[in-house]
Amino acid sequence: MEPKADIAVIGLAVMGQNLILNMNDHGFTVVAFNRTLSKVDDFLNSEAKGTQIVGAHSIEEMVKLLKQPRRVMLMVKAGAAVDELINLILPHFEAGDIIIDGGNSLFEDTMRRTKYLESKGFLYIGTGVSGGEEGARRGPSIMPGGSPAAWPHVKPIFQAISAKVSDGTPCCDWVGENGAGHYVKMVHNGIEYGDMELTCEAYNLMKTGLGMTADEMHQVFAEWNKGELDSYLVEITRDILGYKDADGQPLVDKILDTAGQKGTGKWTVMSSQELGIPITLIAEAVYARCVSAMKDDRVAAAKKLKGPRPVIRAKDRAQFIEAIRQALYASKIISYAQGYMLMRAAAKQYGWNLNYGGIALMWRGGCIIRSAFLGKIKEAFDNNAKLGNLLLDPFFKKAIKDCQRSWRNVVATAVKKGITVPAFSSALAFFDGFRSPVLPANLLQAQRDYFGAHTYERIDQPRGQFFHTNWTGTGGRVASSTYTA
Repeated sequence: MEPKADIAVIGLAVMGQNLILNMNDHGFTVVAFNRTLSKVDDFLNSEAKGTQIVGAHSIEEMVKLLKQPRRVMLMVKAGAAVDELINLILPHFEAGDIIIDGGNSLFEDTMRRTKYLESKGFLYIGTGVSGGEEGARRGPSIMPGGSPAAWPHVKPIFQAISAKVSDGTPCCDWVGENGAGHYVKMVHNGIEYGDMELTCEAYNLMKTGLGMTADEMHQVFAEWNKGELDSYLVEITRDILGYKDADGQPLVDKILDTAGQKGTGKWTVMSSQELGIPITLIAEAVYARCVSAMKDDRVAAAKKLKGPRPVIRAKDRAQFIEAIRQALYASKIISYAQGYMLMRAAAKQYGWNLNYGGIALMWRGGCIIRSAFLGKIKEAFDNNAKLGNLLLDPFFKKAIKDCQRSWRNVVATAVKKGITVPAFSSALAFFDGFRSPVLPANLLQAQRDYFGAHTYERIDQPRGQFFHTNWTGTGGRVASSTYTA
């Protein structure tokens, strides 16, 4: 059996099939394999019919079909399935061969797997792939990390099949060692959670507050997609609101209001807690999905817990709609600022040298959060590679200033009318906290010292010196050690 294939892909679900077809379109010979062997034949006889795609019916056959260094990409469910496949593949590998995990694996698993494979003489890549079904087929955003020595061997394939920005630059580049690629993809998904929740809150303000129809909101989102908010999520929201069911009524109004999630948003929040980074908007977006899942409880509570009528009587409806747009734009800036804060902290923690402008470029096309907005983020880091926070960039500082009055008005109105806007309001709370030179944490530290002798620093003494007060006069003379949990 003569090796003739450039890469193998294991996993013939939607993403796997479309990536294979994409690779084939770009002139690469791909081996398709699935542990349920009938899916291989079904794929070859339908979607892959008439292509150069090759089928394999065993791991051994798949490996023998590959040129060296062998490249095998796993498009399977994250977790145990990845480890199981790795253990099945490695006995057939030789030194320098490469395994690529293209699923949504936890970055810590990717760090572990990279270390393990490298110890055996093999190479490993954990790569984020974003863009859904259409992106996989026509050009996704690809975020690879892992063994640096593997990158030259997959770069031609990944950059060929990835989305391209207007000047032809691929939305794919090397992110960093071990788990960096999957970490960046995880943060991407966290921002995606935030963007989706913000868009839903804007929709709810118009629907519940202003009593607008789906057709009216369709027009609003169509208009928004022509300006600062030009993005994939605004674009598909426009399309969803314009979509009619078989009876001619808006389909969106018939969909049950309980949201699902696969875990990447939760992982992002958990990582932020480990690193002490306040990604409050993304956290609220995750919890908003949890609240939505409490459908039966919410229906029961609505009969007993009363609040104001959620009707916004705007003197000028068009003006208030514009205020919602500005609130959405400002809140999105906060979402990205928090995501970049988290990546910067992770890079410091794990020793990654992340290219923040390059990450924005990778997200500029192909992925779910792709938007014109990301071009400004790339410009911000191109202008100042050491930029500590996006909110301090001149462009974003001015954008927040221009939107701030409308943003506050929308949040205040929503609160007065009992319309839930957790992401809008948490974004504003973060902004106000971040810009405050003094916060009430002095009282908090006093409380901690009072009940637990946790000590505090003083404004009239150098940083790093800690003090304890015997607040009651009856406590001991020993203070607790100082630590941050």
